[in-house]
Amino acid sequence: MTIESQAISYVPETIEIPRMPGRPRHELPALACDTHCHVFGPYDRFPLQHASSYAAPDAPAERYLTMLDTLGAQRGVLVQPAPYGTNPAALLDALARGRGRLRGAAVADASVSDAELQNMADAGVRALRFVEARDPAGRLFPGSVGFEQVAALAPRMRQFGLHAQLWGPSDVYAQHLPSLVRLGLPLVIDHMGSLAPARGYADAVFQLLRAQLAEGTIWMKLSVCRVGTAPDYADVKPLHDAFVAANPDQVVWGSDWPYVRMGENAPAADALIDLAWDWLGTDALRQKVWVDNPARLYGF
Repeated sequence: MTIESQAISYVPETIEIPRMPGRPRHELPALACDTHCHVFGPYDRFPLQHASSYAAPDAPAERYLTMLDTLGAQRGVLVQPAPYGTNPAALLDALARGRGRLRGAAVADASVSDAELQNMADAGVRALRFVEARDPAGRLFPGSVGFEQVAALAPRMRQFGLHAQLWGPSDVYAQHLPSLVRLGLPLVIDHMGSLAPARGYADAVFQLLRAQLAEGTIWMKLSVCRVGTAPDYADVKPLHDAFVAANPDQVVWGSDWPYVRMGENAPAADALIDLAWDWLGTDALRQKVWVDNPARLYGF
């Protein structure tokens, strides 16, 4: 079942306060959406289901909503992090606190019931997240559901209006994406496909992702902080611009707050917004990426 009632609960011994943004220099368009953030805690109510491989952030719903308000983003999408496994309680609580301004990407495996899927969809969940990151022994990160489970879940995901959100090292897309697109399910690629900018346009994975984006079989999340080099991310700009040009109707923007695994190197979300504002270049494109595209994808 999805709610991991038999799982061991973990209350982190050390909790980090995430970096909070300032006000961006540029004002986001009305109904702008940050499509990639996470909530953690409060841990006395929502303990982790798996020991975390990174420092646990103090990022409950209230702090997250304050972060959105500071950015001037009226909408947001929360992605369930791996340490919560398939227990969506913290995510669902945050969606309820959002009072209609939030949507979610939860985690479930093939054992999930129709009733659980219906409950999540009713609460604002619009996707299931699949992660193909593995340790050196080839084991999935604890709490993750791998790409191989998408096919089994696809019929019921279509039934409940859910798309698949995919994250993994760049090379796994070459292995899995051709079969996944044949499922006919909307696919959203996290963090610009985890590309290595040094490979440039010649990278076969970049070519695959750009071609599928141009054909409309995938969506792309433009979250540059997981791909490029701070502070100006100049190395990833050519890839960013190529994705936007390939299909400006199927790209969305995400900050990735609260920046797990980044520690003192965590960026300021307001700086990322100002960077995206400059890179997108026109009000028409900003409207698509921040408002129209996420509204269509997440059903706002």
